[in-house]
Amino acid sequence: MENTTSFKEFYILAFSTISQKKPVIFVVFLFLYNIGVFWNLLIILAILKDSHLHTPMYLFLCNLSLVDICYPSVTLPKLMHILLTGMNSISVMCCFAQMFFFIFMGGTEIMLLSSMAYDRYIAICDPLHYNTVMDRNKCGILLGVTWISGFGNAAFIILLASKLQFCRSNKIHQFFCDVKALSTISCSGIGFQMLIFIEAILYGFFPFLLSLLSYIKIISVILKIRSVEGRKKAFSTCSSHLSVIMLYYATILCMYMRSPSEYSDAMDHIFSVLYSSVTPMLNPLIYSLRNKDVKNAMKQMWTVSKQ
Repeated sequence: MENTTSFKEFYILAFSTISQKKPVIFVVFLFLYNIGVFWNLLIILAILKDSHLHTPMYLFLCNLSLVDICYPSVTLPKLMHILLTGMNSISVMCCFAQMFFFIFMGGTEIMLLSSMAYDRYIAICDPLHYNTVMDRNKCGILLGVTWISGFGNAAFIILLASKLQFCRSNKIHQFFCDVKALSTISCSGIGFQMLIFIEAILYGFFPFLLSLLSYIKIISVILKIRSVEGRKKAFSTCSSHLSVIMLYYATILCMYMRSPSEYSDAMDHIFSVLYSSVTPMLNPLIYSLRNKDVKNAMKQMWTVSKQ
């Protein structure tokens, strides 16, 4: 990959203004990372071990947990190294590699959430044809498209970003190599920033809109169910996923579609921490706490491990 930058490395200014609190921040991120990896790994093992969970819904959930392990693993280890050692330099190649995998995981998660919304739409709105529409082959194709589209989107953004010229500064005002943070220190004009905004609409807002429309239809169908027990059972199958969608999109859309302000850097730090670190930790907690099948699978796995 060719890059026209005059710098050989960047400097990540991660929480540089509060250096006295870096040990505390390190502990916080270490806790977030370990808890997130542990819970997501636990969900993957529970789904793989319980044959009753080998269905499209839980196959998507298993992939989501895998993404939520990789997502923070791209950024947090480097951040924790910076907080411990104070060595905040990163080579241009490593910076672009980090940015690629971060966009790859983020795009894949967006497509996964949309696929899961579609799965719930078919399950509740057209249950008689669910096994036909979401059979093993079609589910595999949908997952393949999800991962390939995430990879292609990341490759496209990195290809464009590699043409940027960084003649203003080599200091990144973010805790990882974020494409938005890099665009602000480039001297390539606002064209690339506008491209990021357009890409966020095409690859972020439209999938969110599709998920939202799916759940509007789902809720309208659930409200037509006469029995209270039937409504509770139908809503319980999608409430966890709806919570995850709202949590993820609320933070990522505020990050990339928010207008510039004097508090831009501070707000970017807050939103990026939320969607890249907190959300991957909360996703498995939401699913495990609100999904009886996942809780039963975890209890069974725990019982077997004790024997």
